[in-house]
Amino acid sequence: MNKGLIYDVNQKPPFGKNLLFALQQFLAIIAATILVPILADGTGEHLSQSAALIGAGVGTLVYLAFTKFKSPVFLGSSFAFIMPLSTAVSYGYLGIMLGSLFAGLVYVIIALVIKFAGSDWINKLMPPVIIGPTVALIGLSLSGSAMNNLMNVAGDATRNVTSQAIESIEGVDYYMVSTATNYNLLAILVGVLTFFIVILASVKGKKMFKLFPFVIGVLGGYVIAAVITLIGYHACGSAYCQLIDFSKFEAITNFDNWLPNITFIGAIKDGTENLTGFADVVSIFVAFAPVALVVFAEHVADHKNISSIIGKDLLKEPGLHRTLLGDGVGSFAGALFGGCPNTTYGESIGCVAITGNASVWTIFTAALMCIVIAFVYPIMVFVASIPTCIVGGICIALYGFIAVSGLRMFKHVDLDNSKNLFIVASILVIGLGGMFLKFGDIEISSIACALIVGIIVNLVLKPAKAEVNKEVKYENPTEETMFGIQEEKK
Repeated sequence: MNKGLIYDVNQKPPFGKNLLFALQQFLAIIAATILVPILADGTGEHLSQSAALIGAGVGTLVYLAFTKFKSPVFLGSSFAFIMPLSTAVSYGYLGIMLGSLFAGLVYVIIALVIKFAGSDWINKLMPPVIIGPTVALIGLSLSGSAMNNLMNVAGDATRNVTSQAIESIEGVDYYMVSTATNYNLLAILVGVLTFFIVILASVKGKKMFKLFPFVIGVLGGYVIAAVITLIGYHACGSAYCQLIDFSKFEAITNFDNWLPNITFIGAIKDGTENLTGFADVVSIFVAFAPVALVVFAEHVADHKNISSIIGKDLLKEPGLHRTLLGDGVGSFAGALFGGCPNTTYGESIGCVAITGNASVWTIFTAALMCIVIAFVYPIMVFVASIPTCIVGGICIALYGFIAVSGLRMFKHVDLDNSKNLFIVASILVIGLGGMFLKFGDIEISSIACALIVGIIVNLVLKPAKAEVNKEVKYENPTEETMFGIQEEKK
């Protein structure tokens, strides 16, 4: 077992602790999971937050089954499929299901290839000098989202966005408008205090507090935000102090809101009325399949990241073909319920890294919790009422740990060597700079572009051997793996 873990992959925490660990995982993934349906379907006619939560739970259960309960990874709604989903929505529920099926099939095909060709080529194609900065880039690229939440400037995105306006979210125009209308110093204060509560609970707290820093952080931040709202807004009438919108709780009495908008049920009701012919099917395929190829790179990066945390190579056991099958089939199974194709969640991996709990039983319980909570509308309303600044506060830790995990992967790589320096530099600058490639409706994300360029640079330069930092000496021959430089036994 990795010395940094309190519970290994197959260890089962006590029932009470496991529930709290699962709640912590739930809080880590909830914000991103329920945001995707809002961004992809602004009207809420075909996609809903509660259904997306069910889809994430179902997808994770399928993933765990395919990986033989050996990979502590949670699947949630994928941001990469927002644009394809916004296209599929125009074709109704059946169009959404077809798109998710095409994306899942891409994963299945790749998994079959790897099953027969093996996965050793992955480590050769993406050694630590490439995968390390790519994982770090995933965490760093999310930092903007964390800060927008912290400063409360992400509010307009979650409330007013439509599928036609998605592209403006990442643009300067959106940032300037939202900053002018929603920027709030009190929100920043609450977000920073939430972050410090997480730190103190994790580092200085007693044993029980150390195990559940995010639960304590969210609850502590919510109490502070509630006091500011009740005194500043409700008592003194200052709109600037309204950090929590308590009016959302009024929707609890409307029992029409309690039933999630399940995708396959909608497809049965609507039939094929929105699909006019084969051309529509081709359009959906073109929108989804290429994106699945891009997400494959992030799948590998996430699994290398969690492998380095738990000290076990998941690409070997249960095997990359199984993780891909679990991701692809789980994504489609989840979309049958929630409409949104799923992907592995860095937030969940960050939670494992910080808490030291890698138990798949916690992931299993978190998946069940998502399904149950989706049907308990009062809890969904409470989750929706959590201020974005609190989410930003906990994401400082979550995204930061993802970045640090990536940096640790190549800490022994000799960056004085110009070959390695060029590889790392190209990945970080292209990724953080936001380069993307767009071919019609198909867009290759900045992280995928950075990874592709890093691989090309590595192949062109062809480093002859694993080049480690010169002060790190090994008596025996070494091999460069996803865990860094490993000394071979004689």
